[in-house]
Amino acid sequence: MKYNSNKMIGIIELENMEFYAYHGCFTEERTIGNLFIVDLYLEVDVTECVESDNLNDALSYPIAYEIVKREMERPSNLLEHVAARILQALYDRTQGIKKVKVKVSKMNPPIGGKVEQVSVTLSK
Repeated sequence: MKYNSNKMIGIIELENMEFYAYHGCFTEERTIGNLFIVDLYLEVDVTECVESDNLNDALSYPIAYEIVKREMERPSNLLEHVAARILQALYDRTQGIKKVKVKVSKMNPPIGGKVEQVSVTLSK
């Protein structure tokens, strides 16, 4: 099937990825760890894969997931640092990305009160 010659941009979202990780400034966070949720929003050029219907022409969801997983396994003090690493790694290791937005949420953060989660969202 041939589409018009304009580029086609698609939105791919990997939502509610769960990771147990060791991010935080407190010793307990680095020792005990915590549950984190990551949401990924990718704007990508899908022109080629839409026309070819070939997996090799598309952004690989498993590769995107593995990139996030690898960065979540590296402890950081700040969620901002983790999110920035994920953004950069996605741009470095995949092709066709026009924009990335990543949200990293720490569940039950140790901030002195009942809070379900604290989140940082970065985009590039």
